Parts: sequence; structure tokens; C-alpha cells
Amino acid sequence: MSAPSGEDDFLYELQVAVEAEVTLVEASRPEEVAELPVTEWLFDPVDAEREEIGLRGLLDAVEALEDGSRPGDHVA
Repeated sequence: MSAPSGEDDFLYELQVAVEAEVTLVEASRPEEVAELPVTEWLFDPVDAEREEIGLRGLLDAVEALEDGSRPGDHVA
């Protein structure tokens, strides 16, 4: 059974939005901020790294849904 086109559109738009967020997090260069004194941080670099990890997980999930994979479809 194929997904309705509305779902495909939603997944595509979600993927574009998540990719844009990943780009923003990467551009923040948390590894460089971590080298600065804490008093100069505009954000916590560890939080930025956590956010990137979460976004990449979400992006992987969106891509799996686009490919038609569903939970329980994988082979151990």
C-alpha cells in the first residue's frame, strides 16, 4: 500500500526543514565555541551537539518513512 501524496508532501517538507536545521547547527561550529572561555559562549556547545544528533536521527527516520520502511521491517 503506497502512502497518499499528502503524506509524501509532508515528509518532503519535514525533510527540507530538518536539513535546514542541521545546516544551522553545523554553521554554529560548536567545536570552535568550546575552545573559547565559558564567559564568551553565546550558547552551550554540548547543547548544540545534542541538537545535531537529535536532528540527524529525525532525518534518518524521515528518510526511512520515505523509503517505505516501517518499524519491525528490519532484519536482525
